[in-house]
This record gives sequence, C-alpha cells and structure tokens, in this order.
Amino acid sequence: MRRREFMSLVGAAAAFPVFARAQDRMPSVGVLTGNVAGDPGAQMRVDAFQQGLADRGWIANQNYRLEVRWPGPNPARQQLEALELVAAAPDVLLSTSTGTTRALRDATSRIPIVFVGLSDPVGTGLVANLARPTSNLTGFSLYEHSMSGKWLSLLKDMVPGISQAALLFNPESAPYAPSYVQAAHQMEGRLGLKITGAAVRSGAEIAAAIEAAARTGAGVVVLPDGGFFGTQSAMTIPLLAQRRVPAIFAVRFYALNGGLMSYGADLTQQFRDGASYVDRILRGVDVRTLPVQFATRFELVINTKAANALGLTVPSRLLMEAELIE
Repeated sequence: MRRREFMSLVGAAAAFPVFARAQDRMPSVGVLTGNVAGDPGAQMRVDAFQQGLADRGWIANQNYRLEVRWPGPNPARQQLEALELVAAAPDVLLSTSTGTTRALRDATSRIPIVFVGLSDPVGTGLVANLARPTSNLTGFSLYEHSMSGKWLSLLKDMVPGISQAALLFNPESAPYAPSYVQAAHQMEGRLGLKITGAAVRSGAEIAAAIEAAARTGAGVVVLPDGGFFGTQSAMTIPLLAQRRVPAIFAVRFYALNGGLMSYGADLTQQFRDGASYVDRILRGVDVRTLPVQFATRFELVINTKAANALGLTVPSRLLMEAELIE
C-alpha cells in the first residue's frame, strides 16, 4: 500500500471512530420529530440538522445512516415510532419536542438522546441536572415558563388597548403549558391584562378560541408547541386575520407566513446545535459530559402587512428592536 493511501485510511479512522471500531457496521442516527412529514418548516429544520452533520464530515448513506420518523404530535403514534426506532439500535437519537423526547426516554435508557427545541426540560422532569446530565439525555432548550410574560408584554406594546389575552396550547403536545399560564397570571396586574388559558386539541377548538377572543377583544399568545400548531397554521393564521385578533407566536415561521408577530430563539439553529452534539457522541464523547444548553439570542419579528390589516401602528420602541417583514 502506498504511503498516501495508508495516511488517508488513518485519517478516516481518526475522524470517524465509531465507524473505525466497527467497520462491518455503519453508524446510524435516528430522528423522532413532533411534526408531520408535510410540514415545510419542520422539513427545513431537519435538513438543517443533516447539513450540520455534513459540515462535520458526516454524509448520509456514505459514512452514516439517517432515519427520520414523522409521527406528528399524537402521543400514541410517537410511542410506537420511538419503539421502532430504538429497535433498529441507532448510535444516537435526536428528538424535537417534549413528547418525542419522553417517548424515546421511555423506550431506551442506553442509547444517547439529544433533544432540541424543548421548553423547560427540568420543569417537565426530563433532566434533573443541567450542567451534568445523569442519564442518557441532553440537548438544547428554547424557552422556560417566564417567557410568557415577555410575549404578553410585547403584545400589549403592539396593541395597547387590549385588556384580555388568551394563551392557546394543546395539553397533549405541550404538557408544560400550565407553568406558562401560571407565570402569565403573575403579570396580570403589571400589564393590566386578564389572562386565560385556552386548551385546544383540534382545529375546531382553535377556531372556537379565536372566535371567543374576537368577541371579547382579546389578544392571543400561541404557546410553543410540540408540532400541533404547525399542522393547523394554514387555518389558524387566516382566521386570526379574518376575525381581527392580534396574536404573538414563539416561532418566526408564523410571522413569516402571515402572523402578526413572533418572539423567540432561532429554532433552526438549535437543530444545527443538535448536530454538533450528535457529532461528538458519534466520535466517542459520553452523553453525560454534555451539558444542557439554553438559547441566549432571541429575535422579534413583526409582519407589517398583518399589522396594517389590523389597523395597528408599530410603536417606535418595537421598531428599534424588530425585524420587519411583509
């Protein structure tokens, strides 16, 4: 064997130790999303995860296998898909919601699980120690429950005349929602808002909650969700506009697609961050040495076309910090 060929083989073994340890078996990664396959935003984020791995030298179907499951927000379906993924014995698992993380945790205590986009993983009981996880779980979190006060404050700034606000959530895909509602109640006096929580499990219930907000002149906060509102956005956003109900979302996808405003961290970036942890685990790092990380950079997005349709003028304070889109 020529020296150049030998050195190339040595370099490949150093770059991909999992593959080098078991040359008869290509390493594999399993992804369990909280979304359905037809969700374009979710597909874009999974693509970002795959690109994040490619940037680190992992090319799907060349030096690792990638299997993505799309059970949507239904817990029973998530549990079934989790069991099937675990049965294939991947080297690392990626989960994208509280529900899918729970399903994978219940399916395996051995395979490392990296989560992205979660809300309050401590409050939901998924992890006990952020700095040094004690189980096979770690990852990246977007929000914790005090964010509900920020969303309400921004909505009040945008629509000073509102005196009521409803927090919309699906209790099955957002089990952490009660903590957000409780934190929101603590802001009632400061913001001069009466807060209600609106549990919705179907498109019909979302429509009923929007109709109720329209009758009372309330604003709406759509809480971060495990995939449920993504499947309903094509109905929810136009209905909010039609009934002239101002709403704020946690993910910019909704503002980009006609919602009034959003405030949150870059969810797509968390998928890229998740790729960095998956890469390290594939290279032999113990999952328990990787701390849970929280988003530190948040962005306000205001859809000026939606604001104009509602007869709203963007306040100067928000103009200074917002990304304006049409």
